[in-house]
Amino acid sequence: MSGRTQRKSPAIIVTPGEPAGVGPDLAVELAQREFGGCLSVAADPQLLLRRAKLRGRPLAVREWDGAPHRAGTLQVVAVELAAREKCGVPDPANVGYALGAVDRAVDLCLGGEFDAMVTGPLHKEIINRAGRDFSGHTEYIADRCGAPLPVMLLCGSFRVALATTHLPLREVAAALGIGRLCDIICILHRELRAKFGIARPRIGVCGLNPHAGEGGRFGDEERTVISPAVQAMAGRGIAVHGPLPADTAFTPARLAAADVTLAMFHDQGLPVLKYADFGRAANVTLGLPIIRTSVDHGTALDLAGGAGIDDGGMRAAVDTAVAMARAVR
Repeated sequence: MSGRTQRKSPAIIVTPGEPAGVGPDLAVELAQREFGGCLSVAADPQLLLRRAKLRGRPLAVREWDGAPHRAGTLQVVAVELAAREKCGVPDPANVGYALGAVDRAVDLCLGGEFDAMVTGPLHKEIINRAGRDFSGHTEYIADRCGAPLPVMLLCGSFRVALATTHLPLREVAAALGIGRLCDIICILHRELRAKFGIARPRIGVCGLNPHAGEGGRFGDEERTVISPAVQAMAGRGIAVHGPLPADTAFTPARLAAADVTLAMFHDQGLPVLKYADFGRAANVTLGLPIIRTSVDHGTALDLAGGAGIDDGGMRAAVDTAVAMARAVR
């Protein structure tokens, strides 16, 4: 293939993630359905065939050649396992394989071979146990792309973005700043327009403290950081409002008034969306030179190789990647 400009349909590359988890199962399930574009998986072909056999699913694999996807077949960008996988039991020996697949997909997207990448779940604990400093896909891919400020966005029946991602709660307030929030709001405004087709995105911004600080009684970050950032961005013509008390920011009326709600930390925004849409939402990283989406769940080691796997999160991630890729064409 010579790049995205000669393709009629988007080309998506999937990284299944932890080989002992459900990621390979999700790739096998994805292969069973029709797909309006070109699809490839960066993985060990034998791993995929073994998992298909366990699941009783028909699967043929072949080298990636850019042809449209056919149900029952996966085109593969081959990455070799270091050790044969065992369902449910992560092996530190395969950490290089799992991260190598992500590296390969990022490089192919940066080079124009693919229009977007979709990531299956990685196992953070086993990666760190293997001696790699790893906080998550979002930060890892941003570093690989040379992107200084990745923004995590969860898309389901509504959208939630995060001002901080994988930080201990005690570090959140210190990580916030007027400049950082202004940059994040600009990224949200720009990329919701460019990649989601929203002409004038409406951005709701949560406070950090209970009741958005209640006039400083419960904290002053709303007065000293969040309000100045909101006012500065509103002054530049961006449709942003806040700080909103987080306990009412996700009520139906508030959500109807916003195209995205910006939460200040991971567990302020994501529990609400996952309660509403778990298994049907997609994780998107904004602020990158490529399109990256992901499932909204973890490795589910106890389900790997079994029958009761819901592939809704993978389907949502792929469908979101396709829609974004079409929006930027």
